[in-house]
Amino acid sequence: MKALIVDDDFYSRNMIHEILRPFARCDIAVNGEEAIEAFRQALVDREPYDLICLDLLMPEMDGQAALREIRSIEKEHAIPHQREAKVIVTTMLDDEKETHDAFFLGGATSYLVKPIDEPKLMAEVKSLGLV
Repeated sequence: MKALIVDDDFYSRNMIHEILRPFARCDIAVNGEEAIEAFRQALVDREPYDLICLDLLMPEMDGQAALREIRSIEKEHAIPHQREAKVIVTTMLDDEKETHDAFFLGGATSYLVKPIDEPKLMAEVKSLGLV
């Protein structure tokens, strides 16, 4: 499995990386712009991401905008729905509007509220069929 961890908070990035690294080759981005760049490069290299853990609140480009752009890039490349990256939105916000926007406007696969712990993240990854 190949994963992209996108979060502006060092602690959160590190925690998710420590949980996933036994199961995935992980790349890191600190904002939405870096995430989009990494996502595009992975497609060019023909090594797309299976999983993206994406924070919503980040500087420069937030997770909602990055997610919409990632889904747009997948459409441009004619990636079938079943082969799209699984996107777990991670955020401090336990907010119904943010949840709605992430799923219905952005195309998130699932949503976890921080703090992220190993059992919660691994249960979600397993439910997505990635390990």
